[in-house]
Amino acid sequence: MKKVIHIVGARPNFMKVAPIHRAIAARTPLQQILIHTGQHYDVKMSDVFFSDLGLPAPDVHLGIGSGSHAQQTARTMVELEKVFLEHKPDLVSVVGDVNSTVAAALVSSKLAIPLAHVEAGLRSYSRHQPEEINRVVTDRLADLLLTPSRDADANLLKEGLEPDRIHFVGNVMIDSLLASKERAEQLPVLKSLGLAPHGYAVCTLHRPSNVDDPRVLGGLLSAIAHVASRIPVVFPVHPRTRKMISEQGLGSAFERNPNLRPVDPMGYLEFLALTSQARLILTDSGGLQEETTALGVPCLTLREQTERPITVEEGTNEVVGTDPDRIREAADRALNGQGKKGRVPEYWDGRSGERIADLFSRFLSVEQGSLRAVSA
Repeated sequence: MKKVIHIVGARPNFMKVAPIHRAIAARTPLQQILIHTGQHYDVKMSDVFFSDLGLPAPDVHLGIGSGSHAQQTARTMVELEKVFLEHKPDLVSVVGDVNSTVAAALVSSKLAIPLAHVEAGLRSYSRHQPEEINRVVTDRLADLLLTPSRDADANLLKEGLEPDRIHFVGNVMIDSLLASKERAEQLPVLKSLGLAPHGYAVCTLHRPSNVDDPRVLGGLLSAIAHVASRIPVVFPVHPRTRKMISEQGLGSAFERNPNLRPVDPMGYLEFLALTSQARLILTDSGGLQEETTALGVPCLTLREQTERPITVEEGTNEVVGTDPDRIREAADRALNGQGKKGRVPEYWDGRSGERIADLFSRFLSVEQGSLRAVSA
C-alpha cells in the first residue's frame, strides 16, 4: 500500500490537513501517517485543534518547540530525516509556509521522496518575511504544487516552474470552515463574553514585525483602542504578543478601556464562532484574511503586504499597514457600514480536500519515471 506522510507544525496547518486526511481516508486506499513537529507546543495553540477538527492523534510527535528560525528548522530536519527513513513514504505532503513546511521540503528533496505543497504559489514579494522564504524554497522543491487561487498559478508560471507541476485545487482551509461553521455557532461563546452577533470586533496580532517593536506595537494598540471606544473588541492574545506587551509595559491599553477585552487563545470552533459573527476583524494573520472573505466579514490587515491578494481583489480584505491613523480611518468606515464588500473566489467551495485526495491517488498510481505527468 502506498504511504503518504502529512506534516503539521503550527495551528494554521491543522485546518488545511484535516480535510485532506478525511478525504483520503474516504476516497483512496492510501495509508496515512500524521506527524506533528510541535512547532506550536501550547495546548491551546495546537492540541485542541485536533479534537475540534476531527483529526486523529498524531502518529509521531517530534516536540521541536521554540527557538530561532535556524534552530527550529534544523531540529525539525534532523528529526524528520529519522522518521522518513523509518517509514519510507511514497509522498510527503506539506501545507502553508511555516518552518516545519520548509524543513520537510528540504529533507524530502535530499532523500528523493516526492513532495506535495498545499497552498503553493502565494507571494508577498517581501523577503523580509520569513514565511516568504519558506514559500519560495518549498515551491522550488515540490513535485506537486497545489494552489488555492488562480493568481498563485500565475506566480509560479512567472517564476518558471513547469505547468505540469501546478494544480489548481482551491482553498482547503475553507473546507474546514464550511464543515464547522454551523457547529461553531451553536457554542455559547458570544453569550459567555456578553456579546451580540455583529456587535463586536475581533483582533489578532502575532507577527514579530508587529509585536517585537515597542513603537509599532504601541501604535497598533492605540488604533485598536480607538475601535474599542466604539464597539467591544475581543483580542485573543498570542503567547508571543502577551509576552511583548508585558515586557514593553503596554498593558495600560487594556486597563484604560474595558471594551478592549484580552482573552486566552481559543480552539478552532470557539474562534470560528467569534469570527463568523463579528462586525469587523483586524489581524496580521494570513489565514484569517481568507476566512473573513469566505465569511463575508470586513477585514483590515495590519501589514504592508499580503501574500493573499485575491482576498483584496475579490474578497472583503483591505491591507491598511501599521499606521494608527490609517487603521482608525479604515475601521471607522467599516463600522459606519462602508466596509469592503466581496465575493467568494473560485473553488473555495468545501471540496478542495476531495480534489487533493484524487490527485494524490492518481499521482501515486503511475510509474516513478512519469510522476509529474499527472493532470488535475
